[in-house]
Amino acid sequence: MSGYLLRRLLAAVPIVLGISTLVFFVVHLAPGDPAAIYWNPDADPEVLRMMRANLGLDDPLPVQYARWLSRTLRGDFGYSFGHKRPVAEVIGDALPNTLVLSLASMAILFALGVFVGVLSAVKQYSLADHAATVLTFFFYSMPSFWFALMLLLVFHYHLRWFPADQMTSIEFVYESLSIPGKILDRAWHLALPATALGLGAMAGVARYTRASVLEVMGMDYIRTARAKGLPERDVILRHILRNALLPVVTLLGLYLPYLFSGAVLVETIFGWPGMGRVTVTAIFQRDYPLILANTIVSALLVVTGNLLADAAYSLIDPRIRQGGGER
Repeated sequence: MSGYLLRRLLAAVPIVLGISTLVFFVVHLAPGDPAAIYWNPDADPEVLRMMRANLGLDDPLPVQYARWLSRTLRGDFGYSFGHKRPVAEVIGDALPNTLVLSLASMAILFALGVFVGVLSAVKQYSLADHAATVLTFFFYSMPSFWFALMLLLVFHYHLRWFPADQMTSIEFVYESLSIPGKILDRAWHLALPATALGLGAMAGVARYTRASVLEVMGMDYIRTARAKGLPERDVILRHILRNALLPVVTLLGLYLPYLFSGAVLVETIFGWPGMGRVTVTAIFQRDYPLILANTIVSALLVVTGNLLADAAYSLIDPRIRQGGGER
């Protein structure tokens, strides 16, 4: 198994490099000048030229690419134009916040998705099944940013149940809380953005779970279990659910990069200090080093998600022959 995952990891290296290279040339060919954020319109144009030279923007594009690639391979992502500090520090501050949001959203989408999918399958063609189908398709077709705005409108502006921005209450209030109080305060601020991010993806898990449960319910061993007189609850929990959820587990890794990319708009709407806000700010400021570092992090998350999905499937399905990578 370790050899199989190692081969997958090595095969992903050129993919990450290719994506990063493509983004490098695209952002450098886009109109606009990153040095403009340092420039006073009333200043001498010579100042702008000196700033461009200091940032290395006057060099030919191949030279800039070679310099960037050399630094990146050494783990040096450069200096952020907009934040005016090392890119690694900016990402180090923002990435954990986005991972917290993504993991909370994943908990919501899998808990609700599995519940709705199992209910829909067990009650096939019933009113509950039709209602679940309508509900899942509604959430699936609804843009996350629109849903986020509706959550803000209802639960913050009208009901005043949840806060609208930031990860915690104001500093002096948060610091005065006990440890359980701080956890609850963070969960209170996390509720709306995690729900906005997770419910859309929940629909896909629900439909996938429904199809898997229906497939298992048609197996011979399920009919045998019922023929032996086992209670229906035991049949569902011990036989149907245990086997139907095996392929659903593999979605855990695949949804991580999806949630990470979907967090861009949700974080911006809720003022969540994560990678989404950092990415949007970097794009508007033409912060090349930060944009490229965000691209590498996103690509690595996609690779990691796929590796986690492969590892999960290989662990739960003994029929996979890892030596040849065949199923």
